[in-house]
Amino acid sequence: MIVPDEIFESRSLAALYDHFNPWSPSDDFYLAQARETGGRILDLGCGTGMLACRIAAAGLAVVGVDPAEGMLQVARSRSGADKVTWVHGDGQSLRLPERFDLAYMTGHAFQALLTDADAVAVLRAVARHLAPAGRFIGETRTPARRAWLEWTPAESRTVAQVAGLGPVEESVDTSPISEAGIVDITHRYRFLETGTERIGRSRIRFIGHEHLARLLAEAGLAVVAWYGYWDRQALSPDSREIIAVTAADRTG
Repeated sequence: MIVPDEIFESRSLAALYDHFNPWSPSDDFYLAQARETGGRILDLGCGTGMLACRIAAAGLAVVGVDPAEGMLQVARSRSGADKVTWVHGDGQSLRLPERFDLAYMTGHAFQALLTDADAVAVLRAVARHLAPAGRFIGETRTPARRAWLEWTPAESRTVAQVAGLGPVEESVDTSPISEAGIVDITHRYRFLETGTERIGRSRIRFIGHEHLARLLAEAGLAVVAWYGYWDRQALSPDSREIIAVTAADRTG
């Protein structure tokens, strides 16, 4: 099992996640996809469960899987969490009895897979869990946009009001990207009423469209559509996102 990054495994840091990562157009996209599918949903890398609980509230059966116990503790405490089945585990070793009409990895969770071997193992596990007409959707940031250059303390600084803690400031800083496309991120949280701070760390990998296409094919997933943003615009070299809609390739 992959060891989760510190900011996701720590319960206290995981509890801050939603304050700095609120509902977004990507959540609207996946909620719409779930409603269109209308069947069983697998949220792989479900994090704090915000999206999983919203989909379950729409009357759909949802299983949320995450390797970080800190995130799952937050997820289980949410309103409506009793409507979701929560599983502590990683994608590589996933073995569930159900087959799903829609599986997805959102929040750029796919970028936490730092090697091709880990990525293919997760994608193969997803393919095994799809119903005959099921779909898997995942996304990664386009490397050409070089988003990591904007992740500096000055440009990323945000303040949120957190119940019981008052104003909390988050900022991030990054290392130069490695030859393997890996960026190390330092997350700094300053608790402004007390003057104390916490630091967490995470790592993500950037890969391009062609690289992702090879991994999907190796895992037995056939691409149905490529999107470049959450409004389903076509993928282009200038797109902010690389969003793959796939189905299990059962021709082999």
